[in-house]
Amino acid sequence: MTLITRPLSDPFGPVALRDVGAGAPLVLIHGVGMQSAAWTPQIEALSKTHRVIALDLPGHGGSAPLPAQSGLPVYVRWLDAVLDALELGPVALAGHSMGALIAAGFAVTSPDRVSRVALVNGVYRRDQTARDAVIARAAVIGEGAFDLDTPLDRWFSDSRADQVARAQVAGWLSSVDIDGYAMAYRAFAHGDATYADRFATIHCPLLALTGDEDANSTPAMARAMAKAAQNGQAVIIDGHRHMVNLTAPEAVTNALRDWLARPATGEIA
Repeated sequence: MTLITRPLSDPFGPVALRDVGAGAPLVLIHGVGMQSAAWTPQIEALSKTHRVIALDLPGHGGSAPLPAQSGLPVYVRWLDAVLDALELGPVALAGHSMGALIAAGFAVTSPDRVSRVALVNGVYRRDQTARDAVIARAAVIGEGAFDLDTPLDRWFSDSRADQVARAQVAGWLSSVDIDGYAMAYRAFAHGDATYADRFATIHCPLLALTGDEDANSTPAMARAMAKAAQNGQAVIIDGHRHMVNLTAPEAVTNALRDWLARPATGEIA
């Protein structure tokens, strides 16, 4: 899976991406501190039936950073510029964590460009305690402090599968640009309610998926997102935390396959 770059319109610089397979387009957006390779199990499986395009977030991997102090709406506009550059019509759109916030915002603001949306380990209307904690972490990161073990301890258990995935994720976190990481984390910390009031306008099939042990992207959040949308479905994977697409890759891939096969309209069975 070769990483390629594409130029974007101003004020966005080049975007790096992986473009694999053929068929209906499926766009994947990773979370803060990661890169497009974090979707490797899903890219390998789903590119057999779809054109899978996995993006590096701005300031991550090979993608250019956004202008200083960019909030979540700027990341959403960045995604619009990416789809323009790739000349893509309606796409299936899946995001993990920060990527889920971007995907949800795009589904709200550009519904004609989204055929379906999947929110993996997404956040939605944090309570005050959780909001205060994540904003405090964003402030520390913004000052240049980078604690590798703290997020890894939240995201992974001591199981063997989790520890294998932890080593992969530690490598990506260790190589991320601190400025790009800090800006994305700030947008993530402040963005959980940005588009929450408009979920009722999402009419395409929406999947909200998380692990039952994810303390920050909770099952309650996933169920609330699914309930708020017109055609939503929640999937909770037992025994897993925040990086569920890596620790339970087959379960996540199967859920995404089911989501991709769901009718564009109609009630959930």
